[in-house]
Amino acid sequence: MKEWTRDNVPLLTAVLSVVSLAAVFGAVGGAIPSGALPRASDATLAAIPHLNAAISATAIVTIALGWRAIGRGDVRRHRAFMLASFGLFVAFLVGYLYRLVLVGTADFPGPEAVYTFVYLPFLAVHILLAIVCLPFVFYALLLASTRPAEALSRTRHAQAGTVAAALWVVSFAMGIGVYLLLHHVY
Repeated sequence: MKEWTRDNVPLLTAVLSVVSLAAVFGAVGGAIPSGALPRASDATLAAIPHLNAAISATAIVTIALGWRAIGRGDVRRHRAFMLASFGLFVAFLVGYLYRLVLVGTADFPGPEAVYTFVYLPFLAVHILLAIVCLPFVFYALLLASTRPAEALSRTRHAQAGTVAAALWVVSFAMGIGVYLLLHHVY
């Protein structure tokens, strides 16, 4: 199985990306019925955006530390930080989708002009970066998980990882900006 996975990283990247995006767009579009999930308390649902902002901030730190570790040649620490980053991303996504299915999207509480000219463009760029970075993240992770560390230099792991990390950090940071606009600024 590992050999098949190693030989089919691009295909698996595409499949994982499509399935992940289908889950997100399905949740956003209402394709996942709220009755399909157990309902948490209102307090728990209200806490998810705040928890996700903390998860995003933590992920930014783990990505930066992973980037720093590989720059110093510390593959073991790099792997640990990047796996932690991916785990944080999964935790964020599970919380986000869970709340989205049960509560729906958050209404922007600020003025219409800020909504139109600041919030929506900011949100659109955040979403675009999140979508674009996903295949890079999966590709880098699949390469790293199917090959020994010394063989990664003969792959596009470093290039995909660099793009993934940069897009991931900016997307997480912009997600925190969206959170601040929705929950603190207005």
